[in-house]
Amino acid sequence: MPEKNLPELITLKRLIDAGGKHMQVDTHCTVSMDGRDFPVYSIALGNPSLDVPALGFFGGIHGLERIGTQVILSFMESILARLRWDSTLHQQLESMRLVFMPLVNPGGMWQATRCNPQGVDLMRNAPLSAVDRVPFMLGGQRYSHHLPWYRGPAGAPMEPESLAVCDVVERELLTRQFSMALDCHSGFGLRDRIWFPHAHTAAPIAHLADIGALEELFSESYPNHNYVFEPQSRQYRTHGDLWDYLYLNGTSYTERTFLPLTLEMGSWLWVKKNPRQLFDRVAMFNPTAAHRLQRVLRRHLIWFDFLMRAVNSHGRWVPEGMARKQQRRRSLTHWYGA
Repeated sequence: MPEKNLPELITLKRLIDAGGKHMQVDTHCTVSMDGRDFPVYSIALGNPSLDVPALGFFGGIHGLERIGTQVILSFMESILARLRWDSTLHQQLESMRLVFMPLVNPGGMWQATRCNPQGVDLMRNAPLSAVDRVPFMLGGQRYSHHLPWYRGPAGAPMEPESLAVCDVVERELLTRQFSMALDCHSGFGLRDRIWFPHAHTAAPIAHLADIGALEELFSESYPNHNYVFEPQSRQYRTHGDLWDYLYLNGTSYTERTFLPLTLEMGSWLWVKKNPRQLFDRVAMFNPTAAHRLQRVLRRHLIWFDFLMRAVNSHGRWVPEGMARKQQRRRSLTHWYGA
């Protein structure tokens, strides 16, 4: 088979075959390289009605960060196993939509690069420029595709993989009154972080009260969790952030709520326990020991399951009226010192 040497794609195809009638599968584009064809899939299950909320899981946007794809595939495997016996899950899926895009950048994963085969960093590729100062290079650059964090040529269309993400979000998430997305990455710090927009500016997002309520809900439900919730701008700002672009486009002209989040798994902890991983560009971003990989794949299932429940029950916790104003004030104080 053409993709026989990309294990994550083999696993994804196996899950698609196993899902059968439960899944709606679309191929958005195909990346061809080294005589191989790598399809970019989206998988949806649950109620297709636009009257129900939706939750999307995205991974593999950076080809080096295989663990993001692996965590989503592990969750998909759990969902499919539970569909055989879990009546509660079937009830959940009657009142919500689940969307998966586990491997956005198969070409980058095949060649073990952060960028896609054209040298473009898909998280710097949206037609959106930062309004606040960004770090040199890291914030996105147009000098050369041979250098990291390349945004692509000015004025050029977005890359096919970026457009595929936009298509899925615009069709499956932004068409609904309430939706959320989780994009899984690795490589920043010693802690697992949940980032929310903005990345192009330090200004708070319009739905800060919703983010604050979600963080409060999770911390009360799972008081011993180890995630750090924060706006991405607290760490650094960037040009061309895909989720900022989709958030602004999806909420600026409607009253709908779309909350894009990023799970940034702290890979420095894995390197700290095995410093030799510093000499392997793939190992720098992924757990290599089997027991650490299993631990990571288990750890985030609680967070994923919580997001499903939170989306399904958003009417019970999204603040309104005076509670919304109070929550926004608390969130401004907590994250922005205002």
